[in-house]
Amino acid sequence: MMMSKVFGYPKFDSSGEMVLTTYDGDYAAMRMDVRVYQMKAGETRAFCRAGEEIAVLLLSGRVTFTWETRRAAAARRNVFTGGPWCVHASGGVEISVAAETGAEILVQCTQNEKSFPSCLCRPEDAPWTYSCVGKFGGVAQRRVNTIFDHSTCPASNMVLGEVLNDRGNWSGYLPHRHPQPEAYFFLFDRPEGFGASFVGGEVFKSVDHSFSAIPGGALHPQAVAPGFQMYTTWMIRHLEGNPWLQTDRCEDERYTWLHEV
Repeated sequence: MMMSKVFGYPKFDSSGEMVLTTYDGDYAAMRMDVRVYQMKAGETRAFCRAGEEIAVLLLSGRVTFTWETRRAAAARRNVFTGGPWCVHASGGVEISVAAETGAEILVQCTQNEKSFPSCLCRPEDAPWTYSCVGKFGGVAQRRVNTIFDHSTCPASNMVLGEVLNDRGNWSGYLPHRHPQPEAYFFLFDRPEGFGASFVGGEVFKSVDHSFSAIPGGALHPQAVAPGFQMYTTWMIRHLEGNPWLQTDRCEDERYTWLHEV
């Protein structure tokens, strides 16, 4: 199902909240509630929703996560120099984030009545791995990590991971699709950085703190301009009886000949 909008340029409100997608409105087909928060040193935010699982991902700064009886300090200079810290919990579990410095976090939620053990993901738990090295003329190299997916948390209704494009390179290449909806959130290593995000037959200029909302079945490659590194948080919503698996990636058959070049 196509939506009225597949790309967004949101802004932070006065409280430091930036809304990407919700369960209704223009991006309802994502079936996820995704928000980004800018936090000041000394500020604490708590997240807890009945019937909704939550993942809180640190993008930058130094914070302390608290959930259930656990507590963990986490630090990330930025997404370009450090790996992910994330707490993932089922509905009804409160995740508290206390900022020791200025910080930025992303919060991904979806409806899920199932209970599962809460999990802290550290950089060593989701290492960066290079993809497409030496393929397609060397212009599709990127680093990828998977924070959690169906293989590591089968009771979850979401997938969460990150991508770092090499400068001037493509990712999501070859153009590919899968039946599950997916959201991309973009950051750049310089404020003037930009790229291109393709969703179906449409193309948009991706800039710092913009996002794509990709309907299930839509092709979605992307690229970054030379001179800039682009970071992407990728978030997939499983379908009932049809969770996203690595094997669900279906490349556009018009371009598969490139594998042989």
